[in-house]
Amino acid sequence: MPLHMIKLCVGVESVEDLQAHVQARLAGVPGAEQGHITRVTPKRASEILDGGSLYWVIKGQVQVRQPILRFDPIRTEDGIERCRIVLRSEFYRTRPLLRRPFQGWRYLLGDDAPSDASEADLADLPPALQRELVELGLL
Repeated sequence: MPLHMIKLCVGVESVEDLQAHVQARLAGVPGAEQGHITRVTPKRASEILDGGSLYWVIKGQVQVRQPILRFDPIRTEDGIERCRIVLRSEFYRTRPLLRRPFQGWRYLLGDDAPSDASEADLADLPPALQRELVELGLL
């Protein structure tokens, strides 16, 4: 089972908001790839690259994941070595899973990762209602 990563998606209100932000950043840039820069390269990168995804926590709950393509070492303008997580620009909604705030990213074991959601799981429920149902253990 692959190893995954989990990260807070700060400043984003919804999955649609995240998708729009990504589309805007990639628009008009031929061959552009979506990436996220982090300070530390995962020590378990080979396990993640064996089918792992980055799970995004939006508004206190895991709501979506993106498959990870690779990790690129980069040097930022300040001269510091960092890691660019290169992501497939496809978004897979997940069953909601509550998560408390944390800094940086964390590993997420395959058994602990929420499964992908079907249309019936979400049924166009408003996020507030989804959250309430998750808190009650009904979703």
